[in-house]
Amino acid sequence: MKPAPPPASATAGFDQAEETMQRSLFGEILDWMLVPLLLLWPISIAITYVVAKNIANQPFDRALDDRVTVLAQQVKEIKGQLTVPLPAAARDLLRADDVDNVYYQVRSPDGAVIDGDFELPAPKEEEDVSPWSVQLRYASLRNTDIRIAYVYVTLPPSAPDAERRLALVQVGETLDKRAELANQIIKGVILPEFIILPIALALVWFALSRGLKPLAELQQHIRARRTDDLSPIDSSHVPEEITPLVGSLNYMLEQLSQSLQMQKRFIADAAHQMKTPLAGMRMQSELALRQTSAEEIHRSLEQLAKSSESATRLVNQLLALARAENQSPQAYPFMPIELSELARNVVHDWVQLSFSRRIDLGFEQPGYPIMVSGNPTMLRELLGNLIDNALHYTPAGGAVTVRVRADRERSLAIMEVEDTGPGIAPSERGHVFERFYRILGSHTQGSGLGLAIVREIAQQHGAEVEIYNNPHSNDKAHPGSLFRVSLALQEKPAAAEEPVSHGA
Repeated sequence: MKPAPPPASATAGFDQAEETMQRSLFGEILDWMLVPLLLLWPISIAITYVVAKNIANQPFDRALDDRVTVLAQQVKEIKGQLTVPLPAAARDLLRADDVDNVYYQVRSPDGAVIDGDFELPAPKEEEDVSPWSVQLRYASLRNTDIRIAYVYVTLPPSAPDAERRLALVQVGETLDKRAELANQIIKGVILPEFIILPIALALVWFALSRGLKPLAELQQHIRARRTDDLSPIDSSHVPEEITPLVGSLNYMLEQLSQSLQMQKRFIADAAHQMKTPLAGMRMQSELALRQTSAEEIHRSLEQLAKSSESATRLVNQLLALARAENQSPQAYPFMPIELSELARNVVHDWVQLSFSRRIDLGFEQPGYPIMVSGNPTMLRELLGNLIDNALHYTPAGGAVTVRVRADRERSLAIMEVEDTGPGIAPSERGHVFERFYRILGSHTQGSGLGLAIVREIAQQHGAEVEIYNNPHSNDKAHPGSLFRVSLALQEKPAAAEEPVSHGA
């Protein structure tokens, strides 16, 4: 049978992932460099063409200026008749180009053509005409574009009070040679660009390859590392631009190494701590199997139940510690919490155990709400471990008090668990939060994980845990302990009221 094809969504996701993986930094940079270059190239050609035409016009315009000036200097008025007695040298200068390409014309003040080409158009009438000032314009003659230079020549007045008389002199030529010169300039400029452009592309390609070579070397270096090698990557030989990336990778490797070390330590501690209750359970079960007396069997089963309870408690605390150490905002989001209500519910869960151990479990809260930001599950775990620790170390007939209050001056919400147990010496207070640490001489059963869980959850919430002697205890043999957890107060409480006590 043929395997069923993957669903369309999975195929689309695979195609999208493959397309994302195929994106190349080299190609991305190359595109951003070549596309503007290829777009600017035709623009530069157009600018070159305009500049070339302007350059080509300048020598031809100067030649036209010289010709029309020479021609204007030959205009004479003899006995009232306007004549142009051109010498041979002047005609040679005027006809230096082919006859079909150069035209000239002389007009009298009344507009009549005296000499030259009759079809050469006259300029538009101008209000202010400057004599002997050469002007240039474009025109059309026999459907051919031409360039014309013209000048007005001042003639002697016919009478003392007569108006100024001006004769018009024009010299024009076709644009063929101008276009030919412009094309030669363009060819001289553009043709080398066709050679330079491929060379530039090759140089860009080579420069990118050389510039991205450290990335390829870094990739090879990372791939050559062993899977268990989480040491920092050497950033001394990478470019400055890649150093932040290497720094981020090293930070990630450090975090991953710490996480793996934490997991290894957790597994080692769990395996070590589980040996004792499991060995006891096995011994008691084997002993119960060898017994024939119902009383001995019952005693062995009681011991087996106690070992099972101890193992269950140890497993639960190990799991709680793992949750606290690997807490993430996604798995355990923070939210506004009314601390008094949370503490009251936790105390209620431990009332039955306090009854069985003949310990007075009390609860004190203010008459106003105390709001904090945190994860309710983790804070319940924190307070539950403090209460459990207090109940374990408080002898029968003693008291454990859970207190919630607010320090408005420091904007702190405070939880306190107070007991009448043997207390903790100041030299031991820095060690009791370590994993599996047990105070020497303590005969109380426990795993040594409860206060480690408290410290971990408090750090996750930015809280501070402090240990003091019980200020309400007058028994020197049992000075008791006071565990104080201080959290940031989320909102300012209302007017203070007297604490309300709830004894259990």
